[in-house]
Amino acid sequence: MRIAALDICGEKAGLKRGQGLAEARAMLPGIEIIPANPAADKGLLTSLADWCDRYTPLVAMDGANGLYLDISGCVHLHGSEQSLLTDILSRLFRLGIEARGAISSSAGLSWAMARYRPGEIAGPQDAEDVLSCLPLAALRLPLETIETLARVGLKTVGDLIPLPRAPLARRFGPSVLLRLDQALGFEDEPLSPRLPVASLSAERRLAFPIQDEDDILGLTLQLAKSLRQSLEEREEGGRLFELVLFRVDGKVFRIRAATSAASKDPERIAALYRERLQAIHDDLDAGYGFEILRLCVLKTERYVAIQEDFSGRSDQTRSLSAFADRVMARFGPESLSVLVLQESHVPERAAGFSPIADIAGLSAQQRLDMPAAALPSVRPLRLFRHPERVDAIATELPEGAPASFKWRKITYQVARAEGPERIAGEWWIDGEDALTRDYFRIEDSDGRRFWLFRDGLYGQTVAPPQWFLHGIFA
Repeated sequence: MRIAALDICGEKAGLKRGQGLAEARAMLPGIEIIPANPAADKGLLTSLADWCDRYTPLVAMDGANGLYLDISGCVHLHGSEQSLLTDILSRLFRLGIEARGAISSSAGLSWAMARYRPGEIAGPQDAEDVLSCLPLAALRLPLETIETLARVGLKTVGDLIPLPRAPLARRFGPSVLLRLDQALGFEDEPLSPRLPVASLSAERRLAFPIQDEDDILGLTLQLAKSLRQSLEEREEGGRLFELVLFRVDGKVFRIRAATSAASKDPERIAALYRERLQAIHDDLDAGYGFEILRLCVLKTERYVAIQEDFSGRSDQTRSLSAFADRVMARFGPESLSVLVLQESHVPERAAGFSPIADIAGLSAQQRLDMPAAALPSVRPLRLFRHPERVDAIATELPEGAPASFKWRKITYQVARAEGPERIAGEWWIDGEDALTRDYFRIEDSDGRRFWLFRDGLYGQTVAPPQWFLHGIFA
């Protein structure tokens, strides 16, 4: 058993990560041991990243025990860089989290300062002076490289800075110069936020936490109203919204609501969240209340304004879109579906149900030049979910229709038959051995019409082809 993590007291006592537990107990008999749980540690770090969204939306993960916060443009909200750093560390301390942090102009320098000079702030002009006294481990170099550098007398970053760069790269590899330039700010090191950055957002910080659902909805309406002007200036409407609730104990709730058409109406957005909160009522634990509410617009589309007619209604699809949004907000995105065509010539794959995601696109699809009534009625209105086996009698060889067939223990006499309509198998899905189908439109002696197919051709397989009933005409 080895040490996976240490607190400050353990580090001051001389213990190290990776050290054997027996040796650690010999050095510090009163050591307190807690079994490592990497999954719980990752969950805690993710929760802390959510909590840090109150300071900046650009939060990136740094391995298994660190976070990067890009606070560009956010400092003025907290007075100064020092007050922002103090606020973060003090709040985390009150939450029971031992954290160390630093602020600088580059991610590499911040990483080094947080571990070797925590609590300090460095500007771009201070990078070289701050790094000079730090060990080589502050450059995030591999252990093997650090040991190799130490064998030739290079132990601090200040020992590397004045050396010629070309020989240094040839002997120790390009990673040494890359990490050095990143820490000094000469090489850009972009951060990848763990969550998509909202194009627009509005936030309300409360003096007193709120718990009641009506209060949350009221503030959501106010936030939506504050977003409307920005959306109008962009001539856009929101398609995906996210309400972020920051609880006083650090827990963060993210509630998303999507619309089927671009919208900037605050009342409609608030109605969506009324349905969402009722749907997740049991999962939303307000605890001691929420202190920060933020409404984000994650996805936007161009908003086309339509002039109202004499009836006072600008677009007949708006009411349908509002209805669809409220239903999907309450019961989920799969609750409403529409029949759509698929890219397949196999009948059972040629159409399917898809969740309604775009009311405007659905309306445009219905306004095609060729109406559905103009299409030839060559396919039945009702298709079976799975073709049903029938017994064909007196089939005309090699490609003719049967004289009669037996389906569900009833024999039907064929009076008329049209076909065959040959449909080859989709080899890219069913494989190269997919059989060819011959479809027939058949009418029996009583006027009933069926859609039968022969699965395979005579001579294509050793066994005789089988017949199936796939649909019924009206």
